[in-house]
Amino acid sequence: MRGRYGASRALVRQTLAELLACEPLAVPLHSPPGEPPRLAPGSGWISLAHSGDRLLIGWSSQPIGVDLENRHRPLQAAALAKRFFPPQECRQLAGLDPAALRRAVLESWVHKEAAIKWSGGSLAADLGHWCWDHRRQVLLNLCGSAAPTSYIKECQGWLCAAAGEEVELVEWG
Repeated sequence: MRGRYGASRALVRQTLAELLACEPLAVPLHSPPGEPPRLAPGSGWISLAHSGDRLLIGWSSQPIGVDLENRHRPLQAAALAKRFFPPQECRQLAGLDPAALRRAVLESWVHKEAAIKWSGGSLAADLGHWCWDHRRQVLLNLCGSAAPTSYIKECQGWLCAAAGEEVELVEWG
């Protein structure tokens, strides 16, 4: 984990240095292990997602959350949905064939995890408060709080999601 942490922070500094027009070591990144990374006021917002050997970096002038999962990740989709998804979402998933259910659960998961990062929440505490409406393709916060726009893209077998203002304008690279 220590190696992955160091490598990811070096990549973040290198990437943001280009955006912020400074040297990598001058990037105002505050990123203690085990905490979400933050940038100094006026430098924007950042969100990171790790999965396997992949790193997704999200940066915006507004709060942002990102997540990624391998589209081929093995999982027990029905059990995962039953345990973590709200009843209204489970009803939408009922009757899907196994492949479609697996894809729908993965897509929902990355939308929700990106939204939780956007809101500064915790996956363990907040996952059940989010619902991906599969019919309308919109993220809902079941606690009545605002929900961000959420966008998903598949890239080289990975599902990548971003949540926040204007994420539909994201440049994927």
